[in-house]
Amino acid sequence: MRKSILLVSLSAAMLGLGGCASNLSGESYSRAEARSVQTVRYGTIESLRPVRIEGTKTPIGTGAGAVIGGIAGSGVGGGRGSAVATVVGAVAGGMLGSAAEEGITRADGVEIVVREDDGSLRAYVQQVEPNQIFRVGQRVRVLTVNGTSRVTP
Repeated sequence: MRKSILLVSLSAAMLGLGGCASNLSGESYSRAEARSVQTVRYGTIESLRPVRIEGTKTPIGTGAGAVIGGIAGSGVGGGRGSAVATVVGAVAGGMLGSAAEEGITRADGVEIVVREDDGSLRAYVQQVEPNQIFRVGQRVRVLTVNGTSRVTP
C-alpha cells in the first residue's frame, strides 16, 4: 500500500515539474505577448555560440521532493526512529526534488549576435529549436514585444 502511495506521489510530482517548464524558443509566445504590437528590426548574424539555459528553481520541486521523501522516510523504523527517518527523508527528498526540477527544465540554447541594420550589435539568447538552423551571415528578423526579444529567420 505504501509503495503505491509513494509511486502515485512521485508520478504527480514529476508531472507537476514538467508543467513548470517554459519554452524559451524563438517560436514560443506567452499569452500576454499574443495580439500585442511588436517592434521588428532586421540584421545579419555575426556569431553563434551554444549555451546552456539553466532550469527553474521554484519551491515546487523542493516541496514535492520533501513530501515524497517524508512519506518514504516514515515507513522506516518505528517510534522515535520513524520520526527521525521522516525528517531525514524530507530534507533529502527536498534537495533531490530541487535538483530534479532544475535538471528537467534545463535547456540547450544559442547565443545569437546580430549586427542590426542601424549598426548596433546585440546578443540574444534563446532555446535551440530542432527545425530552426541559424548561420553566420544569415539575414534575420528580431521581434520585440513587452521587453522580450526573439530572433527568427
